[in-house]
Amino acid sequence: MVDQRHQKLAQVLVDYSLGIQPGDRLLIAAQPAAAPLVREIYRAALRAGAYPSVRLWLAALPPIGLLAVDSMFDVLLREGSEDQLRYLHQLEIQAVESFDAYLAIWADENTRSLSGIEPERIALYKQARLDIRKRFNQRAISGELRWSGTVFPTQAHAQEAGMSLADYEDFVYAAGYLDQEDPVQSWRRLAEEQQRVVNFLKQHDEIHIVAQGTDLRCRTGGRTWLNADGKFNFPDGEVFTSPIKESVNGRVRISYPAVHAGTQVEGVCLTFQDGEVVEASASRGQDFLVAMLDQDPGARFVGEIAFGLNYNIRRFTHNIAFDEKMGGTMHLALGSAYPETGGLNESALHWDMICDMWEGQVYADGQLCYQNGEFMI
Repeated sequence: MVDQRHQKLAQVLVDYSLGIQPGDRLLIAAQPAAAPLVREIYRAALRAGAYPSVRLWLAALPPIGLLAVDSMFDVLLREGSEDQLRYLHQLEIQAVESFDAYLAIWADENTRSLSGIEPERIALYKQARLDIRKRFNQRAISGELRWSGTVFPTQAHAQEAGMSLADYEDFVYAAGYLDQEDPVQSWRRLAEEQQRVVNFLKQHDEIHIVAQGTDLRCRTGGRTWLNADGKFNFPDGEVFTSPIKESVNGRVRISYPAVHAGTQVEGVCLTFQDGEVVEASASRGQDFLVAMLDQDPGARFVGEIAFGLNYNIRRFTHNIAFDEKMGGTMHLALGSAYPETGGLNESALHWDMICDMWEGQVYADGQLCYQNGEFMI
C-alpha cells in the first residue's frame, strides 16, 4: 500500500522545491531504502513532463555539490589508491552539465558507514572534485541547475535520533509541514517570515553573537543573505550568508556534536583571529577535527553563518539536514563559502556546526535583534 505522505512529499519536491517543467532532465540520486519515495517522485516528474533518471547508491550518498554517479563510493574511499581517489570519471563530468535539476535522497541504513576511513583520504577525494563543485555552483547560481536534497526515514536515522521509526517518520514529515493539508502554503508563510529577517540583516554589517562559551563577531556588509524556504533543501527553514573572510574574531563553543563524513566530534571549541581558526579543541575526535582543518588553506575559515528558523524541528537528531534548521539555533560552516552570497572562501571542506541560542543574544551593529532563540524585529 502506498504511503500518502510519500505521494505528498513527491509532489511538493517536484512542483515546489524543484519547480519541474516539461522537458526538464531530472537526476534522482538515492539509496535503496528510499525506493518507495523514488517511485512516487519519478511518477510526479513524468506527470510534469520531465525526463527523470534514477541512480541508486549502494553506499553513503555524497553531499550536494558532488553529483552522485559512483554508487560504490565507500569502497573507493577504503580501498582505492590515491590515483584512483583523484580520478574523475567521465560520467561525473557529464552529470554536472547534463541535467536541469538534481535531487538527492539520503536513506542511510548505516549512518556510520564512512567512519574509520582516514580523513586525509576523504579530503583527497573531495579536493579532486573542487572544479566539479565549482561548476555545479555556477550552474545553480545562473539558474541552469535547480537542486534539492531530502531525507527518507530509515531505522538507522531513527536510531541516531533516539526515536522509534514511527515517531521519527512523524518528526520528519512534520518538519516539512507534510502533516498539514497544504504544505506549500505553509512554506510560503515561512518564506515571508524569513524574508523579513533577511531584509533586516542585509541593512547591517557587524554581527555579534553571545551565548554560553561564545563571544564572536563577524561582518556581513555587502554580502547577500539568502532565504532557504524549502527549495534548497527539504525540509528547510534558515537564512544564511557568507561572512567577510578576515572579519571573524572571537570564540565559539559548539553546543551539539559536530558530525562529518560519518564521524562525530564532540565538545568543539574554536578561537578565530582575523578570520582563521587559531585554536581548535574537542573533548572527542580531536585528531579528526585537526585533520579536517588542515586539509587545505580555506578549511580554517568560515564559509557560512546562519540562523535556524524551523520551529517544527525541536530536537537534535545527529542529522545535519534537520539539525541546522532547528529553531533557536545558529550554525557556522568551516570551509567553502556559497558564491551566491558573495562568499569567496574556497575549500574541499564544508562542515556545519550548531550553537544553541535559547539563552543567547545577537546584536546587529550594536542593536539587540535576537534573544532567547527568536528575532525581536
